[in-house]
Amino acid sequence: MNQKITLIKNAKIVNEGTIFNGDVLIEGEYIKEISESISPKSADVFVLDAEGKYLLPGAIDDQVHFREPGLTHKANIETESRAAIAGGITSFIEMPNTNPQTTTVEKLEEKFEIAAQTSFANYSFMFGGTNDNLDEILKLDVNQVAGLKLFLGSSTGNMLVDDPEVLEKIFKSTSMVISVHCEDEGTIKKNLKEHIDKFGDDIPIKYHPIIRSEEACYLSSSKAIELAEKTGARLHVFHLSTGKETNLFTNKIPLKDKKITAEVCIHHLWFSDEDYDKKGTFIKWNPAVKTEKDRDQLWKALLDDRIDVIATDHAPHTIDEKKNVYTNAPSGGPLVQHALPAMLEMYHKGKISLEKIVEKMCHNPAILFQVARRGYIKEGYFADLVLVDLNNPWTVIKENTLYKCGWSPFEGTTFKSRITHTFLNGSLVYQNSKFSNIKSAKRLTFNR
Repeated sequence: MNQKITLIKNAKIVNEGTIFNGDVLIEGEYIKEISESISPKSADVFVLDAEGKYLLPGAIDDQVHFREPGLTHKANIETESRAAIAGGITSFIEMPNTNPQTTTVEKLEEKFEIAAQTSFANYSFMFGGTNDNLDEILKLDVNQVAGLKLFLGSSTGNMLVDDPEVLEKIFKSTSMVISVHCEDEGTIKKNLKEHIDKFGDDIPIKYHPIIRSEEACYLSSSKAIELAEKTGARLHVFHLSTGKETNLFTNKIPLKDKKITAEVCIHHLWFSDEDYDKKGTFIKWNPAVKTEKDRDQLWKALLDDRIDVIATDHAPHTIDEKKNVYTNAPSGGPLVQHALPAMLEMYHKGKISLEKIVEKMCHNPAILFQVARRGYIKEGYFADLVLVDLNNPWTVIKENTLYKCGWSPFEGTTFKSRITHTFLNGSLVYQNSKFSNIKSAKRLTFNR
């Protein structure tokens, strides 16, 4: 359904720290008007009655791995962006560790071309830094690319940046957000060797957070922050997993003025090491899911604004790959379809408000990456909007899981809330579990 003019009536609008009853008029790609009551001006207006539902800005996921090019047996931009739309995520920023890696401007543009043809959601990509591609980094147009991604641990291929001189040069050379994966490789290698000596390759999964330990995370993230403070770089630390790391960040200044920011992912807020017995390698992530105490401290830092963003680190692998013994089972899992429902479940449990969910999943990624005209319900902004029914339970099963890999770490979980409608750039692209045939996705742009 592709009406040029849509009127959403009687919604509970969640935006900028408030919830209010109102109507939203969409003309073309944009939000034209927000008011307590808007009357349709002509018979051509498509009116959607949202009585009893909550209207949220579309979520912006700042960290996904959609596996294209080169790893498309696991996932691709088309399948995973479609799952994202069903989960209320309307924009994504995808990571550079594909095959080939996104470490040249040419390879970056090839990914943009794929997304322009196949993506269901708005898209941008991070550019990957290596020990030897500073010349390529300097060619980037800062208004056309989401940011720079550096692996300071747990990298694939040659993407581990472990030369201190190169690292400092990169930090000094760009005004873009530098997003980092922080785990100390030396610590992990030492811990892994000890466990292989004891167990062989079939290490019990419960030792994953001991191998990829708090020490490994803290050592790496504290060094990255020290370097950012020394060079004045704009640093964003991905997927915090330990309580100790949260003390490295501040809530004393507004996000727009922060030079050093942090993200937490859904799995580190939901699972703990007590879940390894039941879930096994299906909740093997890097950094590892750690203790209940770590999870509690991550929640505390999220709610007091030391942590700025909630993301997914969506990183699918096939079931067969995940069923391997510990040393051969890859880390990562699919999350974009279930991230917002999981956070809404936490709202039902009294852990977080709807306003705070919107702040961390919609507003703050837009502020942090300076995304142009998205992340809010505002007149003149793109109409990326999500309607949610907070009392429409459903259970995650294989048959309603949309990831190409065909599984979810949430399988068997019943969520109370359901995404009923997703609008993308003014078009209704998803309604009551059905997708329209409209491709309205756009390349994200940035105001820098």
